[in-house]
Amino acid sequence: MSDIRYLAPHTLDDAIAQYAAADGAARILAGGTDLLVQMRSGVLKPSTIVDVKKVPELMAVEETADGGFRIGAAVSGAALEEHAKFGKVWPGVLEGLNLIGSTQVQGRASMGGNLCNGSPAGDSVPALVAAGVVATIKGPNGTREMKVEDVPAGPGKTNLKPGEILVSFTFPARPKGSSDAYLRMIPRTEMDIAVVGVGVSLTLDAGTCTAARVGLGAVAPTVLLVADAAKALIGSKLDDAAIEAAAAACSAACNPIDDKRGTIEYRTKVAGVLLKRATAIAAERAGRA
Repeated sequence: MSDIRYLAPHTLDDAIAQYAAADGAARILAGGTDLLVQMRSGVLKPSTIVDVKKVPELMAVEETADGGFRIGAAVSGAALEEHAKFGKVWPGVLEGLNLIGSTQVQGRASMGGNLCNGSPAGDSVPALVAAGVVATIKGPNGTREMKVEDVPAGPGKTNLKPGEILVSFTFPARPKGSSDAYLRMIPRTEMDIAVVGVGVSLTLDAGTCTAARVGLGAVAPTVLLVADAAKALIGSKLDDAAIEAAAAACSAACNPIDDKRGTIEYRTKVAGVLLKRATAIAAERAGRA
């Protein structure tokens, strides 16, 4: 391996300048749990590594004025698990994030890194999509916002422009009676890549679903927002007919591949099964929220 320049800026402006100066030959180190594996295997050969874990904006966990959260893109799953309030408000998001690898990996792995890795099977992403999270991105030409579901462009690709860095995630405030859940299917019991992953976020008012979002992973080139599944749930009492319609919408949205972890037919069926289970968990939690 040739020499690699390692940089650890302390400000966001410096991080952006250093990253942009490498003209596409640099990689961001948020947790490194994907990057280092890809470098060791020879998939990636960056000339410069920009470690952003010393940048305050990327490591902050803040409650916003309207009751939501702003989470730095490099905050680890372990750090979020220790937060007094976040996991109570967004248990499904935390579930997805803390399914990434082992306990040791979770001490480094971040939502930002998981999203920007571009894997359709990234465990934190379906729950982020279901949560309606907005990503804040900054680069040489300024700051912009993007819905999380619009960040991935395909396997290993994102819609970030050259020199841009994902800075933070903004979570909306939760009305009373709201919660979420994330479930995945894997061939092994631990530390495997999802065959299918489903995130469901919903709000209940007197037993009626008044809002819902569904994120679906590992069944298409990018994680999907399944609007038809949410539409089937909203306005219902989450009765069997509504749940079946939402499950059918998830299966219909699938555009998976055949691989050693699962066939197209299997993934398509499991998407609907997991939608039913995740909805039940989210509804039970919402009833207590």
